[in-house]
Amino acid sequence: MRYVSVTAHVGGSQVLGIIPTTIAEGNFSGKTVGEELQVPTMQDRIWKMLENYYAFIALPGGIGTLEENFKIAS
Repeated sequence: MRYVSVTAHVGGSQVLGIIPTTIAEGNFSGKTVGEELQVPTMQDRIWKMLENYYAFIALPGGIGTLEENFKIAS
């Protein structure tokens, strides 16, 4: 996702990274490109994504990625 967000940001698009606070505090995600919004839980992350989306990009991941895709699509 990093390369996708960097390319979109450099191209002039708005990039919003929505990340749970525990992941941000643990520095597991690296530096966010564009704006970063920290939320308390993964469930809050999904709801914030639904409130702020224009488009979604899903790259191969694990069960969590699959869950997010189903919630967004439904």
